[in-house]
Amino acid sequence: MTITWEQILAFLCEDQTMAITSLLFLAFFAAVALINYALPRVLRPYFLLAASYGFFCYDPVNRPLVWVIATATVLTWLCGLIISKVRAKPVRVLALAASVGFGIGILVYYKYWNLLADTVGGSILSHRENLLAPLGLSYFTFAAMSYTIDVYRGDTRAQRSIINFGTFVTLFPQLIAGPIIKYKDLGDQIDQRTCSTDKFASGVQTFMVGMAKKVLIANNVGMLWESYKAMALGELTVAGSWLGVLAFTFQIYFDFSGYSDMAIGLGRMLGFEFLPNFNYPYISKSITEFWRRWHISLSTWFREYLYIPLGGNRCSKPRWMFNLLVVWAATGIWHGASWNYLIWGLYFFVLLMVEKFFLLDRLSRAPAAVGHVYTMFFVLVSWAIFAIEDTGHLAGYLRVMFGLGGVPLADPAFGYYLTSYLPILCVAGLASTPLGASLYRRLKPRTAQAVCAVLVLAGLVVCTAYLVDGTYNPFLYFRF
Repeated sequence: MTITWEQILAFLCEDQTMAITSLLFLAFFAAVALINYALPRVLRPYFLLAASYGFFCYDPVNRPLVWVIATATVLTWLCGLIISKVRAKPVRVLALAASVGFGIGILVYYKYWNLLADTVGGSILSHRENLLAPLGLSYFTFAAMSYTIDVYRGDTRAQRSIINFGTFVTLFPQLIAGPIIKYKDLGDQIDQRTCSTDKFASGVQTFMVGMAKKVLIANNVGMLWESYKAMALGELTVAGSWLGVLAFTFQIYFDFSGYSDMAIGLGRMLGFEFLPNFNYPYISKSITEFWRRWHISLSTWFREYLYIPLGGNRCSKPRWMFNLLVVWAATGIWHGASWNYLIWGLYFFVLLMVEKFFLLDRLSRAPAAVGHVYTMFFVLVSWAIFAIEDTGHLAGYLRVMFGLGGVPLADPAFGYYLTSYLPILCVAGLASTPLGASLYRRLKPRTAQAVCAVLVLAGLVVCTAYLVDGTYNPFLYFRF
């Protein structure tokens, strides 16, 4: 792979959103990190706030929408102060309703307007062409809403400084890809955090692990899924359709967990500690366990701010089932304005109900392999539902997966794709387990440090080469 300076310059100067895996973002973050460390502690929140807005304003499409983030920040901050200072309950409730209502309102307008318009008909709501959402919409609205709810509950103190609060809402390393942060988990770190060479080095290591996941694994297996997704239904085979979904299964995990690791690493380099977002979900032995390990920040958010306020499980069984139904419908539709996401959420609701009433005890007594096979079978089917937005094509793809309608079992194309992608699929399978981490922990400290340094350097070189020379670098969670 030969890389020229012309390629590098073309890549850096390309008009693009500043994706976290781009060389431009790496250069931007390096400058931010250096300046952050050089500045006095008292000035760092001001600088990080300015850097975050600079990040959002880089994209000319997003630039006119920055006012949405600014308005959400100011309104939420003011509502938090009102809730903390005013004792009259009606005023506090009104402030909470204003903050949460604004967050839901901008979500509905920018993310779900056209879906609602297409559903109810143009006579009630008109379809809006070229309706673009601000970067990180789902993340900063959820962060803002959780803040005022926590202040109202007394779980956290209101932030007096608009600068510090603005830094929390707009913190760019995590805002476009997660994890979802809550003020009660990060507020103290904004007011006072420690920066050290050890923490910076740990952040670099975590960042490179995430980048390798995204660039080296997710991007490569993603090309296999794109090949099968582009095929006409008549060209698919049973084996090929499952191979395609397997590729997407690895792609979405390494894409999203990679971005989360990168965000955690970037935050650590700046002195922040974000909570982990994934814990090897593909080793789960039940769907219940899977959702304790997958997108932990989203699951936690819905549990704390939707499921428990609805009554949780401390109610009648029918009401409990209704609470779960609402949560999983919200979980599905959070991912995008398309009916397949709602179907995906309800699909997991049904599976979880079956487990809670019938299967969990049986799975706990069965061999671990049975639980793994059961879980991965239904997870693979779920990713087919998630990946294909056109419901007609989705129905056809599922029919092929289950061999309905006289579909051939395999064809030469399946053999070609399987042999071509088998090495990266094997790497993805092994990397989905804690095997590598457990082997690393067994190394002696000095050996571990040396191995880590070599891997980080090698990863940086290889990932950079891929980013400069490659053309396939999708951001799956960009729209979420």
